[in-house]
Amino acid sequence: MDIADRTGTVFCQMPHQPLHSIFWLLPRFRILPESLCCKSRVSLLKRSLAALRLAVSMIMYSAVIKRCEHFAGSAAPSMTHGIVSFCFLCFWMQDSQPVAGQSTPVISTSSLTESSIEDRAEAANAMLNRYFAQETDKITQNCFGDVQTIQDWENQKDQRRNELLEMLGLYPLPEKTNLQPVVTGSAEAEGVVVENLYFESSPGLFVTGNLYRPKKQTGPLPAVLYVCGHGRVKKDGVSYGNKTHYQHHGAWFARNGYVCLTIDTIQLGELEGIHHGTYREKMWWWNNRGYTPAGVEAWNCMRSIDYLQSRSEVDPNRIGVTGRSGGGAYSWWIAAIDERIKVAVPVAGITSMQNHVVDGCIEGHCDCMFMVNTYRWDYPMVAALVAPRALLISNTDKDRIFPLDGVVDVHRKVARIYDLHNATEKLGLHITEGPHQDTQELRIHAFRWFNRFLRGTEELIDLPATKLFTPEQLKVFKTLPENERVTRIHESFVPIASNQSVPNSSDELDSFAKSCKEELVDKTFSGWNGFPNAIEPRSLKSIKRDEIIIQEIEYSSDELFELTMFRLSLSNSKTDQTVVTVLDNQSWDRFSSTLNRLLQTRPDKKSDAPQEIAELKRELQDHHLIVLSPRGVGQCNWQADERTQTQIRRRFMQIGQTLAGMQIYDLITAFRVIRSVPDFHTDQFHLQATGEAASWTLFASLFEGGFDSLQLAELPTSHRFAPDLLNVSRVATLPQIAMIAAASNQHLTVTQSDSERAAKWKASLRQSELADRLITIQEPQ
Repeated sequence: MDIADRTGTVFCQMPHQPLHSIFWLLPRFRILPESLCCKSRVSLLKRSLAALRLAVSMIMYSAVIKRCEHFAGSAAPSMTHGIVSFCFLCFWMQDSQPVAGQSTPVISTSSLTESSIEDRAEAANAMLNRYFAQETDKITQNCFGDVQTIQDWENQKDQRRNELLEMLGLYPLPEKTNLQPVVTGSAEAEGVVVENLYFESSPGLFVTGNLYRPKKQTGPLPAVLYVCGHGRVKKDGVSYGNKTHYQHHGAWFARNGYVCLTIDTIQLGELEGIHHGTYREKMWWWNNRGYTPAGVEAWNCMRSIDYLQSRSEVDPNRIGVTGRSGGGAYSWWIAAIDERIKVAVPVAGITSMQNHVVDGCIEGHCDCMFMVNTYRWDYPMVAALVAPRALLISNTDKDRIFPLDGVVDVHRKVARIYDLHNATEKLGLHITEGPHQDTQELRIHAFRWFNRFLRGTEELIDLPATKLFTPEQLKVFKTLPENERVTRIHESFVPIASNQSVPNSSDELDSFAKSCKEELVDKTFSGWNGFPNAIEPRSLKSIKRDEIIIQEIEYSSDELFELTMFRLSLSNSKTDQTVVTVLDNQSWDRFSSTLNRLLQTRPDKKSDAPQEIAELKRELQDHHLIVLSPRGVGQCNWQADERTQTQIRRRFMQIGQTLAGMQIYDLITAFRVIRSVPDFHTDQFHLQATGEAASWTLFASLFEGGFDSLQLAELPTSHRFAPDLLNVSRVATLPQIAMIAAASNQHLTVTQSDSERAAKWKASLRQSELADRLITIQEPQ
């Protein structure tokens, strides 16, 4: 909001005392921060006004007030004081020297000082929280918004299942190779036989498990796949697998006429893989790859059903699934994607997007709990894919990471789909008292649900679920297999783009660019909400310091984020070139330091930092400079420690975005703002960035190109080391993206300070003559 917009709202609120009016008015026009004490305000006034002018102004102010009140009467004293205060304020601030021809107000010389950092960070935090709430609400409102009849649902059900498979990294499904099952041992107790076994869901992807069955059996029995949550069982550095922690479930099923296969997960199994890539290990390239360990767990569950159906003791048409916590989540995945599951009882494994993103429950969950949310789903959509099969949603009422309100919301929404199927009796909601624990009450209701829908009985539960075996009795491997891929499955589970070569002709590049950008919009940037037809700045302010004109441009990106860019030029400049520089947090610190020193000098006085300002002035002799940064950087940088920053990035993924993806969106918005301001137009525009900002700028220039050159320093050699963008490794390589960007902006120069990285870039482009013309790789001298 500029001064003209604000005057009408503040005049009638002003105090009547003249001096108080001035002090009250300044913060509201962003001339003095409201947080400054009276002493600090006076200090700032002394730096910008001569004492004589202030005294004269106050005398004249009082005289004019009395004269105005004589004519206006007492009907509107506040308005009278306000108008006169504003007029004198304009006279009083003429020291700030607006640029000739500019009708816009000056920026505050304190706008970038240390006193405003906390306020700006607080505002950025508030914007971020509002943004997450708004985006979550959009997703929530869109869930089943186009489903009114059973036919509406049937028309999209197959597509939705394929979308879920894709978001799990399972579309198309991997080849179902020979399981090669091996039973390595067995034990007996209280009429239960347990077999220790393993199979390979894919070559080298070992699944370790325990198969529980009744010792006496006369025919095929219904089977239950029990998927474990995070229950570590480890002795002397040797993992026995979380299957041993949850063994009491398998034993109960076997004692009550079932076959039960309890399998290890890749995290906390006998072979210890990783569930915490983005949560703890900073493996943000998982998002680039479209990888989530939830996909591996879902695939292992699918192959476990294959194994159960291969056993003569199992009725292949009566198979159910259950598990708690992490196992509850995996129960959702397999029940949703595999209709061989006839009954599902996920326990404490699902809640709403509102709980995860807005309420912060995501902070209590590792990556295995989530699909890569490319298509921006809320979790009732996963539940709906189980309908009309028997589904019991089970939870405790004091579960902090699966709160009751979210669980009830999921049940309420999926009940619509069951109602359309006329299958409301097959959907249940079971809530018991307790925290996030494997309580007996949860087990009993789950057992009864399986009895009803897998065995067709309603008998009461008279046997407790107890552990019958020691961890040593349930261990599968004596020696871990050398050819295992479990511990590194994240490296290969989701395939990358099959075409790794860069285009070698203009026609080939044009065709590739078209398909690549379409796929990026669909798979990587589907969280963008579209751009308004016209993007113009909200305000444009100017100030002059040491022959440098500084223009502050405020604009909005994505409705909620208020961003700022700066244009710097010499007052007597005749240049016809503009350099647009994109900053990350590291480069912002350097720029803001220079800008602060420049702003702290008196108008048209020599700077206190002559060398720094002199260098800037020499640069501005050649070109105008526009400096900008996206959300999370500079003036829109939220305050957060490292752990909180990690969870912020994970929240973005939950709503089908990434922070880097939305920063690219902000740059596109900024480029359009620049082009909407006639005074900014020059014959040539050049675009440059360094480090993390180089990656954002590369992608932004694909969709809003037309620059006369693109100069990117320290650009990563692959997506593995670049900011995370959903599924981008499945679409194209960075050199391929660079080729498109170079063609969109006439030329690309990639500067590397590291000779090894420069060599990798040259090697990736070596086979394309077209790349030689479009891209220059600059090595360190």
